[in-house]
Amino acid sequence: MTRRPRNPLSISSLTAPVAMGYIPLGAVFGFLFVQAGGSGWLALASSLLIYAGAAQFMMVPMLAASLPVSAIVLATLVLNLRHVFYGLSLLSSMPVNRWQRLYGIFALTDESYSVLTALPAHERPHRMALVCALNQAWWVLGTALGVVLGARAQIGLTGLDFVLAALFAVLAVAQWRTRRDVIPIWIALASYGIALVALPSQALAIAIGLSLVASFVRPARTTGGRT
Repeated sequence: MTRRPRNPLSISSLTAPVAMGYIPLGAVFGFLFVQAGGSGWLALASSLLIYAGAAQFMMVPMLAASLPVSAIVLATLVLNLRHVFYGLSLLSSMPVNRWQRLYGIFALTDESYSVLTALPAHERPHRMALVCALNQAWWVLGTALGVVLGARAQIGLTGLDFVLAALFAVLAVAQWRTRRDVIPIWIALASYGIALVALPSQALAIAIGLSLVASFVRPARTTGGRT
């Protein structure tokens, strides 16, 4: 029997945790961009045309310091190089439609990757563009809210720096519920512990590298039609 693909409502519920992180984080970006002297329309344009999360935050002080565009482009390339590996792992799940495929490549963020890999493999090509579009919509909405707030009010941002960590914690739980495989979580924790002891100043980068090595060494595990 052929399985029916999930409807848009179910996909919206899957991206709800992303919305809870993207809207406040996007608002912080829009707020900081305007407070740094940037135009509100440029903040929105960057969320529509660049859509690079951490790279957009990095861009704010670099633009404020009048650094050349070439330096910003290079820093963005290095920061987002990990997305190449995301795309490679989803090559067999790309949409058939050319424009949906190109948009999926452009809009594949960490969070969208997590949501997509929690779906059954046969559903990913049909839902990739929708998942990515919804997640970008949350980010753009947050940016717009931040632009409005930044232009009209002075607001403290204390506590919002933990939003991204909370978002990834929620996505990790969703992945565990889908795969019922706790080994990747232990690998990540062990990698960070080793990195923290070896080189605390670069602990995150080293932990990511160790986790990637472990993922290549560990045999792939499939559960319930998911890969």
